Amino acid sequence: MGKVLFMDIGIISSFVDEMSGGIGVYTHNLIENLNKIDKNNNYHLIHYLKKDMEMYRINNDIIIPKYNFMDKIGGSYSLWRYYILPRNMKNLEMDVVHDPYELGPLSFNMPFKKVVTIHDLSPIIFPNLFKWGDVMIHRLLFKKTVKNMDKIITVSEHSKNDIINYLKVPEENIEVIYNGKNDAFKPMSDWEIRDVYGKYGIDSEFILTVGGIHPIKNISNILKAYHKLKKSGLKYKLVVVGNKMDKWEKIFETVQNLKLTGDVIFTGVVPLQDLTKLYNAAKLFVYPCLYAGFGLPPLESMACGTPVVTSNNSSLPEVVGNAGVMIDPYNVDELSEAIDGVLKDEDLQKDLTKKGLKRAELFNWNKTASETLNIYEELG
Repeated sequence: MGKVLFMDIGIISSFVDEMSGGIGVYTHNLIENLNKIDKNNNYHLIHYLKKDMEMYRINNDIIIPKYNFMDKIGGSYSLWRYYILPRNMKNLEMDVVHDPYELGPLSFNMPFKKVVTIHDLSPIIFPNLFKWGDVMIHRLLFKKTVKNMDKIITVSEHSKNDIINYLKVPEENIEVIYNGKNDAFKPMSDWEIRDVYGKYGIDSEFILTVGGIHPIKNISNILKAYHKLKKSGLKYKLVVVGNKMDKWEKIFETVQNLKLTGDVIFTGVVPLQDLTKLYNAAKLFVYPCLYAGFGLPPLESMACGTPVVTSNNSSLPEVVGNAGVMIDPYNVDELSEAIDGVLKDEDLQKDLTKKGLKRAELFNWNKTASETLNIYEELG
């Protein structure tokens, strides 16, 4: 089918304000780059709250969510996504609607073409690491969602294989479109990053990890590996960037039990500019995630020229390639040895920096948006 002009395309953008998480970053950059490349179609952002959405000026149309179904009803976000939104969307005059999150209103029958992005199947594969409610909603709606879609986008070949194996989706219904990197992530000079140390109370060289404080991020093993190195004389601080999420209390208990309170700095969520500075300032980036649908933080670190130690599982080899040191995330000794090995080998650091910068150039949001637009137009 040839390209169709002037379609009405809806994007459920309720995660767009949550730039601290992967889905928020994905939604934000997808919309921003569709705006840059698509001058033919009309976009409508479907959003939870009334907020100033002027930053998403698409085709000179300022969209302060046209479809904000909470205006007169009020209620929780879950009520909106799983009850109010599907009830109201049946009346939308759209050609295509895309939900960047895997579960929600498109699980139900709708009078338009439906696209969903499934980032990963972590609540299905690792139910013990997630809240009971999250696991149950995925078990209840995942298979219904995939059966109801006209096209499923996922962000890695590994996630595609998981969707085929766990949800029994035909391969031809799935399109792999890699995430990109924000252009803000790039090498910076020492002068440009100097203020980030004082701002976050960092008084020495440091190791960095980025991501929500969640069991799947494997921060407990980072702490154990770091503790082992501290006993051997390591002088670096450990900086942890991210939101408190499921079971975060255990992470802070581990810090206390290992007597690392003065050595580990939890920054919480940081602005994009500061995150870029932290990547640049770090001596090493560690990301021994137990499972990742894509893995934005290692990509961001590579784009800033900082060496990466990450897991040898899930999608991470696809993203990092030969530009990082791969380890078994369950093996604390292997993790500590990898960290120690990179920190002590300047030639290895330079090699990883060179390879990482080259590897990061393969991923960009403009390409992500272009390939996503192709799907909209094929369906339309």
